[in-house]
Amino acid sequence: MDKIKWVKNEMPQTKDGYLPLMDEGNMKKARRFHQSFPQYSETPLADLKEMANYLGVKDFFVKDESYRFGLNAFKVLGGSYAIANYIAEETGKDVADLGYDTLTSQKLKDEFGQATFFTATDGNHGRGVAWAANKLGQKAVVLMPKGSAKSRFDNIAKEGAKVTIEDVNYDECVRMANQMAEETEYGVMVQDTAWEGYEKIPTWIMQGYGTMASEAGEQLAKAEKRPTHIFIQAGVGSLAGAVIGYFANLYRDNPPKMIVMEAQAADCLYQSALGKDGKIRFVEGDLQTIMAGLACGEPNTISFDILENHVDAFVSCPDWVAAKGMRMLAAPLKGDPQVISGESGAVGMGLVATLMQDEAYRDLKNFLGLNEDSEVLMFSTEGDTDPENYKHIVWGEE
Repeated sequence: MDKIKWVKNEMPQTKDGYLPLMDEGNMKKARRFHQSFPQYSETPLADLKEMANYLGVKDFFVKDESYRFGLNAFKVLGGSYAIANYIAEETGKDVADLGYDTLTSQKLKDEFGQATFFTATDGNHGRGVAWAANKLGQKAVVLMPKGSAKSRFDNIAKEGAKVTIEDVNYDECVRMANQMAEETEYGVMVQDTAWEGYEKIPTWIMQGYGTMASEAGEQLAKAEKRPTHIFIQAGVGSLAGAVIGYFANLYRDNPPKMIVMEAQAADCLYQSALGKDGKIRFVEGDLQTIMAGLACGEPNTISFDILENHVDAFVSCPDWVAAKGMRMLAAPLKGDPQVISGESGAVGMGLVATLMQDEAYRDLKNFLGLNEDSEVLMFSTEGDTDPENYKHIVWGEE
C-alpha cells in the first residue's frame, strides 16, 4: 500500500498581497449574490460527535456540499459568481446590484447580449458553469479530460452545454478551452486556475467558493466552536486558497493549523513545497486517481501565494485515503449524521482517521498537534457525483 507523504511548509513568506481578496467582506458579497438564487440554502455542517470521540479528538465537523443547489457539489458557487461579475463589468454595473432576478431578466439579456463561456473540468466545475450559463440565458462549452465518468458528462450535457471528452489530461484541456475562447467571438474562459495575465476570473471564482467557507465560519460561531485544525483538499488550489484565505482573515491573530491535501498522482503543491524555494512545480502525465476533481498538475498562481504564507503542512494522499474516508462517512457511528461524500470530498476524513489511529504517521500527528483538544473542520466538497464508482468503493463491489 502506498504511503501518505507530507512536508512542513518552509517556503519563503511573500508580501501576502492576495489575502485581502479573500477577506470577510468579499466573501459576504459573494454570499449575498448566491442568496438571491431561488435554489439557495445553507448546506449543513455535520457535527460528528461520536466519530470525534472514537478518533480521540474534541470535535469533528464536516461541511456537506452534496446539498448545494441540487447539483451535488460546491463548484457552482465559483462559476456562477464569476459569470455574474463578468456580466456586471461588461454592462458597467456592480455585481452587488445583479441578483438572480436581474441577471435572468430579458432587459439585462438585451443589454449584455449572449456570450459563450468555455471551461475545462473533471465534472463538478463544468456542471456548475453549464448550470449558471443555462439559468442566465448564456452558452457554455465544456471540455473534459480522458477517463471522465459518463455520469458527469451526462449531467453537464443536461444543462444544455456543448460538452466533449478529449484524449488529453485536465491541464491540456484547460489550454484547449482557453484557445477556443480566444478564437470565438464573445468567448470567455471561466477557469479556477490562474496564470500570468489570467487572474481576474479565477479571483472571482475563489471568492464565490468563499460562500461555503463563510457559511461554515458562521455555523461554527453559532455553535460556539472555533476550529483548531482545518483540512482542505486541493487540485489547482483555488478551493484551498479561498478556504484558507477566509479563515486566515477571520482568525488573523491566532489562526488554526491549516493542512492542504492532494491526490498523490497530482501533488503539484506538495512537490512545490518540497523545493522550499517558493517556485511552482508542475506534475505531468495522465494524473490517474479516483479523486478526479483533484487531478490537476498545475497550481493556481493566486492561490499558491496564499497557501505559501498560511499553510502548515502539505500532504500527498494515495487513493486508499479517500476511499477509507468515503466508507467512514457513509457508515457513521450511531448518533452521527451520514455524509454522502465522493472521491474528492472524503480525503480529509480518511487522513484524520489514519493520523489518529496509525502509529506509522505519528510524526505528522505530533507536528500538527492533533489530540483530545483538537476541533477539526473538513469540507466534503461533493456527493456521489459518479454514482457507480461511489457504490463500487463504498459497497466493495468486485
